[in-house]
Amino acid sequence: MLTKSTSSKNARFDTRLTIEQKLLFERAAQLGGYRNLTDFVIMAVQEKAKEIIEEQERIIASERDSEMFFEAVFNPDQPNNELLKAADAFKDQLK
Repeated sequence: MLTKSTSSKNARFDTRLTIEQKLLFERAAQLGGYRNLTDFVIMAVQEKAKEIIEEQERIIASERDSEMFFEAVFNPDQPNNELLKAADAFKDQLK
């Protein structure tokens, strides 16, 4: 029988902080119900990272949408034959 081996690769992140920061973070971790400071820091940083990335992606998408809109308004394509026929048919209905 074949078994699938799953392995997750871990990376290490070290940082220095003041005693006040460590005490604050430890208290928040405890009050938040986290197992330890590491779990709290990982969760908090991960949430903030996702928030920043999502916000930047919205800004980029918004800028791209604005550029496309203004390009279409100020430099429109020429109407094709189908559009011209539809416009003529609409004008005829208004008469």
